[in-house]
Amino acid sequence: MESVRLLDLHIDRNAQHVRRGDELLPVNGLSWRLLECLLAHGNAVVDFDTLADQVWAPAVVGEDAISQRVKLLRQALGDDSRRPRYVRSVRGRGYQLCAPPQPVMHDTVATVSAEGALASRRHGGARWIWWGAGVTVVAVAAALIAVRPGTAPVSPADPVLQRAAYYAGIGQASNNERAIGLYRQALQMDPESLMAKRGLARALAADACLFNGARERAQEALVLGDELVRKVPDDAASWAARGYAHDCLGAMSQAMADYRQALQRDPGDERTRASLAYLYQEKGDLAQALQDNLSLRAPERVRFRDVQVARELELLGFTDAAARRHARNFQLYPDNVFANIAWPHSLLAMGEPGKARQALDQALARGTPHPQLLRLQGEMLLLSGNRKGAAEAFEQSRDLRPQQSMGQTLAGLYGDDAATPAWIAGHLQVLEGQADDGWSDTALERAMLLQAQGDDAAALAALHHAVDAGFRDAAWLRATPLFAPLHGAAGWQGLLDTIETDVAAQRAQVLAAPWRPTDLEGLSAARAAGTR
Repeated sequence: MESVRLLDLHIDRNAQHVRRGDELLPVNGLSWRLLECLLAHGNAVVDFDTLADQVWAPAVVGEDAISQRVKLLRQALGDDSRRPRYVRSVRGRGYQLCAPPQPVMHDTVATVSAEGALASRRHGGARWIWWGAGVTVVAVAAALIAVRPGTAPVSPADPVLQRAAYYAGIGQASNNERAIGLYRQALQMDPESLMAKRGLARALAADACLFNGARERAQEALVLGDELVRKVPDDAASWAARGYAHDCLGAMSQAMADYRQALQRDPGDERTRASLAYLYQEKGDLAQALQDNLSLRAPERVRFRDVQVARELELLGFTDAAARRHARNFQLYPDNVFANIAWPHSLLAMGEPGKARQALDQALARGTPHPQLLRLQGEMLLLSGNRKGAAEAFEQSRDLRPQQSMGQTLAGLYGDDAATPAWIAGHLQVLEGQADDGWSDTALERAMLLQAQGDDAAALAALHHAVDAGFRDAAWLRATPLFAPLHGAAGWQGLLDTIETDVAAQRAQVLAAPWRPTDLEGLSAARAAGTR
């Protein structure tokens, strides 16, 4: 069955989308695979072992992970576990559909899909309804619309756009590359298509930001974003697309300005709100970032939101609550590179390097390469005394994104050939000429280089500059071997105290707020502070 109906839901299994009337529902990733598994079994009960094998394998998951994913699928479908319409729990056994799925005839699918071919999109990354591919389907859909007076015409590029959006929404490097090719094809067919330009801008920026692509792609995305906001200055999605390009190029202040412009035009754009929240987090405005992420009305639609919330709780000193969330994210989202980074990083910061190494090994085996994962591997190897292995990890990190300065610094400092004083001085001079635009990474790099020169006072001054820029990870500073030589320096504890004073004030603000997470109930500010 290519398409089925489940009560009032229309499910296109080829395009992997679910629609209720004209509304496209946010069912994707693991939620789609779970639904597909349930559909394959009709309305029979599917036990936990079968779900784990057919949805999650080769990852090993337990009943809690499955139940959490069922909860997310229900949220996406608008279902209520107390009075389920689509998916019901069978105590002690598993889950089943509340009604048998019904096949949809091909001609019905073509008609319904053609009517929905211009479904609305949001933020350059939504999923349009894909109703087929090839000249025959395009011709059939065009004919169907031509005989309907008052129906908006469909561009020949629309099927290509719909498929491009589908690939872009999967969140994997190979599929993002397919999306880029399809968006370019759509622009050849319709050079003025705003949807194609927005989609291409986001996919190009994502390639640079998430998938280790060349910086030139983010620069191309920025050119498209500039063109979009000039042509359609009232379009929120265009501002958001340009903001994402600025974000991936490291232009924090410009990205934040664009994201705010997008939210002024579309306050309901939750992906942009989460992107802005991440930048608040990087600026050290942790309470604001947490509040914005917790205020999202459909958080399941924002791919990295759960990782951000866990990280914000961690930085705020709610270590236990953060650890629970990091561990759950690590289990539920094995293809999410930032969940894979966050859990071993958090374990290292908590002073559990053994567990951190185990989690890191598992993350690396999942095939989601990222410079931060490799840098974390280098830190772990340094802690175990394996400087040669650490140097190799840092070199791999640099090679993965040669344009990133942090990778160059670590590979230079820990490479086989010891960094010469001339190299360190030259690299410091390069960093001094770079604008950090609100990011703390450049200041952290300077601190590492100054430490290597033996100038502890200047290194600590650079770390204070990082704190001024928003750096708040005191636990990592204590745990990482990268700054171990400074631990006995005059002013080291004062640096940590500066961070903790600010974090304590923000932590108290969270505890007093009505929007605080429910798992912080009953936790006093003093107890929270004592968890660090």
